[in-house]
Amino acid sequence: MHARLVREAAATISRFMVYRSDNRAPEQMRPVKVAPDFIATAEGAALIEIGNTRVICTASVEESVPSWMRNSGKGWITCEYGMLPRSTLTRTPREAARGRQGGRTFEIQRLIGRSMRAVVDLEELGERTIWIDCDVIQADGGTRTASITGAFIALGLAMEKLVEAGTLTAAPLRDFVAATSVGIVDGEIMLDLAYEEDSRAEVDMNVVMTGSNKLVEVQATAERHPFSDDQLRKMLELARKGIADLIVRQQAVLKNLALRQ
Repeated sequence: MHARLVREAAATISRFMVYRSDNRAPEQMRPVKVAPDFIATAEGAALIEIGNTRVICTASVEESVPSWMRNSGKGWITCEYGMLPRSTLTRTPREAARGRQGGRTFEIQRLIGRSMRAVVDLEELGERTIWIDCDVIQADGGTRTASITGAFIALGLAMEKLVEAGTLTAAPLRDFVAATSVGIVDGEIMLDLAYEEDSRAEVDMNVVMTGSNKLVEVQATAERHPFSDDQLRKMLELARKGIADLIVRQQAVLKNLALRQ
């Protein structure tokens, strides 16, 4: 009996020890840091750090819209995303040097743009464009989700400046929005995957969600083994918890931001 209990205890300890390379619990996010106004020349800017992933996000206001939106009475929000050559362990050539954007870059910047537009009243924004730029200076997994979370902070800061300047009477934001990753690694559901976990995950999922717990986008892929409805539900619940924590961080920075009802 005693030997069996010792074996079970050892197995439990071992299970917890191999959970994560940085000793986090499965439901624990990496440390999050936000430096608002990181770029002084932009209307809105923030450096967001989630673990060792670091992204500079800026929001730039342009008093015009794309030609296909002229005279519509609506504004537009769009995004550009990129990774610096040494944001990863080996140097990746700049996409400009290759003469075109890669499919991954194009997909991520469209995701960020959709996520911002999901919480903005484009009619109240008026015929102006807000450019969101997300530049990854160090990548350790979750660059797209960190970009979305940081992009909203930059966007909110830009909106605050437009209101302060009298350009807008109120910020045309209906809700906060943030994103995180979740996945199944070694059979365990984990929140906020670092690169070492993401690279060997059986399931990798990115979740974008608003402050009112509404889903904007879910990207889920089984890399090795299909996942069940129950696993999907548990991953969404864990993502919801992580995003709620991220939105608290956003609210701390944007404490003067009043949402449109």
